[in-house]
Amino acid sequence: MDRSIYDFASQDTWRIFRIMAEFVESFETMSRIGKAVTIFGSARTKPSSIYYKKAVQTAHLLAKQKFAVITGGGPGIMEAANRGAKKAGGISVGLNIHLPAEQKPNPYQTHPIHFHYFFCRKVCFVKYASAFILFPGGFGTLDEFFEAITLMQTDRIDRFPLVLVGKEYWKGMNKWIKTTMVKNAMISMEDPDLFRILDDPEEIVDYVHQYCSATGRC
Repeated sequence: MDRSIYDFASQDTWRIFRIMAEFVESFETMSRIGKAVTIFGSARTKPSSIYYKKAVQTAHLLAKQKFAVITGGGPGIMEAANRGAKKAGGISVGLNIHLPAEQKPNPYQTHPIHFHYFFCRKVCFVKYASAFILFPGGFGTLDEFFEAITLMQTDRIDRFPLVLVGKEYWKGMNKWIKTTMVKNAMISMEDPDLFRILDDPEEIVDYVHQYCSATGRC
């Protein structure tokens, strides 16, 4: 037997235990945080940005409503959300990922968890959230948005508040979804109702709170 093939197979097999360890560690911590909201957005957002300030305020209000705040643990919008939650005395979770660039853990996490694998981290974003709030971001933010909306559309998870923050930023994508995708019957007419676009932090938190109270899923 070719030794290189054996080594490769052995390495892949042992990798399973590292994956299991990430799930065990994260599940153990996350299962104790209670109701929570996951907040996404660009790591490149500066503290001077209106969206950074809105993320701080939104997370602060969520923490006052006894929601834990979950982010990716990095800078930008993630830092802003963790900052707002911690400032309010709430639970501020950071699901950190090891990346070569743009991912330095922010100092506002009360519950930092570290991941090597993206897919383990993504499970925690969804599994323990009662709502998703997405501020302007890039490919990573879009990835999380479309994954969440796909899981709801296909009934793989319960439907919950999915909020895009920033009407000006998201209007192009929103129009494309409602015209091109619906027009070509790639999605159903009612599928765009799976998400809302809001701007005001108080309105966002009120929507999440009312939805959770009405459904009893939080």
